[in-house]
Amino acid sequence: MRVAVCGTVGSGKSSLLSCILGEVPKLSGEVKTCGTMAYVSQTAWIQSGKIQDNILFGKEMDSEKYDRVLEWCSLKKDLEILPFGDKTFIGERGINLSGGQKQRIQIARALYQDADIYVFDDPFSAVDAHTGSHLFKECLLGALASKTVVYVTHQIEFLPAADLILVMKDGRIAQAGRYNEILGSGEELMELVGAHQHALTALDVIDVANGGSEKLSSSLSRSLSSAEEKDKQNGKEDGDKVQSGQLVQEEEREKGRVGFWVYWKYLTLAYGGALVPFVLIAQLLFQVLQIASNYWMAWASPVSEDAEPPVSMSTLIYVFVALAVASSLCILVRALLVVTAAYKTATLLFNKMHMAIFRAPMSFFDSTPSGRILNRASTDQSEVDTYIANQMGYVAFSIIQLVGIIVVMSQVAWQVFVVFVPVIIIFLCYQRYYIETARELQRLVGVCKAPIIQHFAESISGSTTIRSFGKENQFVLTNSHLIDADSRPKFYNAAAMEWLCFRLDTLSSFTFAFALIFLISLPTGIIDPGIAGLAVTYGLNLNTLQAWVVRSMCNLENKIVSVERILQYISIPEEPPLSTSGDKLPHNWPSEGEIRLRNLHVRYAPQLPFVLKGLSVTFPGGMKTGIVGRTGSGKSTLIQALFRIVEPTVGQILVDGVDICTIGLHDLRSRLSIIPQDPTMFEGTVRSNLDPLNEYNDDQIWEVVSLSHASFLSYFHILG
Repeated sequence: MRVAVCGTVGSGKSSLLSCILGEVPKLSGEVKTCGTMAYVSQTAWIQSGKIQDNILFGKEMDSEKYDRVLEWCSLKKDLEILPFGDKTFIGERGINLSGGQKQRIQIARALYQDADIYVFDDPFSAVDAHTGSHLFKECLLGALASKTVVYVTHQIEFLPAADLILVMKDGRIAQAGRYNEILGSGEELMELVGAHQHALTALDVIDVANGGSEKLSSSLSRSLSSAEEKDKQNGKEDGDKVQSGQLVQEEEREKGRVGFWVYWKYLTLAYGGALVPFVLIAQLLFQVLQIASNYWMAWASPVSEDAEPPVSMSTLIYVFVALAVASSLCILVRALLVVTAAYKTATLLFNKMHMAIFRAPMSFFDSTPSGRILNRASTDQSEVDTYIANQMGYVAFSIIQLVGIIVVMSQVAWQVFVVFVPVIIIFLCYQRYYIETARELQRLVGVCKAPIIQHFAESISGSTTIRSFGKENQFVLTNSHLIDADSRPKFYNAAAMEWLCFRLDTLSSFTFAFALIFLISLPTGIIDPGIAGLAVTYGLNLNTLQAWVVRSMCNLENKIVSVERILQYISIPEEPPLSTSGDKLPHNWPSEGEIRLRNLHVRYAPQLPFVLKGLSVTFPGGMKTGIVGRTGSGKSTLIQALFRIVEPTVGQILVDGVDICTIGLHDLRSRLSIIPQDPTMFEGTVRSNLDPLNEYNDDQIWEVVSLSHASFLSYFHILG
């Protein structure tokens, strides 16, 4: 049975379907469904991945059935155009597909499920009339003839084929019955039919038989005939080439050692690195004062009650307190300088990455899922904000402290270095062996989180489709696999760190034991007992610091990968400049509105085939030009080329004789206006979406709203 649902905008058609799907909580009454369901939303929901995976949607491949579905949905010609056919990888939200292609893939997904109940929410609005008629005939009247189908439509021509028509008005069913039964029994359906016929009549009465149109027609004919010849040549050339490369590529990650330039960039980004020497001087003074205070206590404290102290007790305390206060001041200065430099560096890195992303060309967003951008702007930026500065400080401070201990030990028990030097060499060998693995694991950690974010975002946006198809468990399982893939390198990284720590601690204990045995074995009187105690204390610190320095260096190289990844985004190629320093455009440009294309070739990426091939045509100013063609023929691409969202690869676009590639993007885009195929609404009020820059008063806004559609105006009055 086929049930058609129609009505004006805001009458409750989509809400009715949502109730059938169980997406809207009911306040009263009952909704009963028997069997499995498949749902096609009004706005196409496409997953990132292969076209084939989107159609199968978790089902096993049945080649015969799959081919039939492609034929029903008119997808075979589209797949032949794509370089990888149904193995072509679709970008986020189907970014590299036209609106009609996305809608037909969505319909194919529903047909392949072989469900009992099909719910279509105005699926033919995104396709042209011919394709819509084909889909209705092949899918609803053919493939789904024995199924229960509930479809919302604004196309009056699809209503007579329905077994039952529901006319919605103000959230209620105003009329119900077959087309012929309700056509004359009420006003609601008659209003819809009358509005449809009025729109068609308005188009029929447009008189284009004037001199300007004939001139336009002849101009277009000459241009198009020339373009057809070039297109044949281009098509032949393209056919000879092996089309390779997907629009969405794997996420880029560096290989091998982190370059010294990454460390240098991080250190010198804030104030040109002017604070770094002062941080090192403060730490160096602190270390000297620490050694001095320890040496002072070892020298000035009496060894026994019978021994006479070198200085008085008050002098001992005053000097020690003075050294402690000076050490504290050095630590305070060091901490303030580190925090200041870290804050400034993190802020500059974020601002530079933020600006680079906002100034990136559209091709970057076409090939980069939002999960990757969010990962670098959240996880990697968090490492820069909270970890890297401290870790870099730990490395520098530990090395200075280690040098200080070595100086003290060389004065007290230099024989310890007979063991210490070989152990340091072994430490460095372990560190080098470990870091080769840990560095790549850390890079994998950065790459593996983006798919989780992307999958989660897609699951949220397509939750209605997922639930209607009963695929919740499949998506939960996929999410679990992605989380496992993200956790795996983290676990291996932690295990590798434990492997390193065990060996470092073992060698450190061996070094300390040797120093202790050496000091105990010395004959009495060879060394002052206080100095010997100082040597043991520093030997214990030496034991810890050897391992700590190596561990800190390894952690730093792991975490500095986040800076490396942020710097990758900072170096994204920018769009052309917003304004140029050349001749300024006239204030009234474009005054005529003539658009001339000369041998225009456009493609979305260097590794992809041309979408527009040798267009040479002139659109006279002040006239309305319609661009038609099957889905995927390049209509939207041409509009994007006019705004330089996609840059022309070959050829020119002239607007009133000005090559748009020679002027700034702001100068160009501020003089043009566009109504996109997929509208975008920003969070906020309707007013803020209509006038985001607060340039117009209330009367002007209401006038525009009333001009757009009378029902639109009444809808806002209802909302208040």
